[in-house]
Amino acid sequence: MPRVTFVTKNSRVEVDVPVGTSLMRGAVSHGIDGIIGDCGGQLSCATCHVIVADRFVDKLPAISAAESEMLDFAATERQPNSRLSCQIVMTDELEGLTVQPADAQI
Repeated sequence: MPRVTFVTKNSRVEVDVPVGTSLMRGAVSHGIDGIIGDCGGQLSCATCHVIVADRFVDKLPAISAAESEMLDFAATERQPNSRLSCQIVMTDELEGLTVQPADAQI
């Protein structure tokens, strides 16, 4: 099971997220601060906006047009390595993934 590190302002939390599970669902199930997931992963709220550590950006699937558009309307300014955690499905290749929840989700 891949291990993910969430880096928040106040903590660094490592959790296991099962292969095939979205990063958002893994974060919410572990109570990670800053990941809300209001829409339940339906790509309609951007409350699961994360900043992906540079070394993992190329390991993720390409961003879809819908995800890109949603990030344009996120509460926190979009960064080059911004993604919606509901659109990141965990694989073994993402072992050690490190992300930072965006500052303001709502």
